[in-house]
Amino acid sequence: MSLTLDQLATEAMGLPTASRAALAEKLIGSLDAASDAEIQQVWVAEAIRRRDDVRSGRVKTIPGDEALARVRRSMA
Repeated sequence: MSLTLDQLATEAMGLPTASRAALAEKLIGSLDAASDAEIQQVWVAEAIRRRDDVRSGRVKTIPGDEALARVRRSMA
C-alpha cells in the first residue's frame, strides 16, 4: 500500500529535525536541476543586464558603506 502525499508529509513531519533535513536534501537533489553551465550562462546574462542598467543610467548606484548602513538599519 502506498501513502498519499498528505500521509507521507505527515509521516515526514514526525521525523527528528536532522532526519527531516536529510530527507529534504535528498528530495531537492532529486529534482531536475539546470546544469552548472546553464546556471553560469544565466548569471552572466544577469550581470551584463545589471551592468548595462548602470551604464545607461536606468539604475542609480550607491556607495557600499551607505548600502551596508541601510541594511543594518533595516535589521535593527
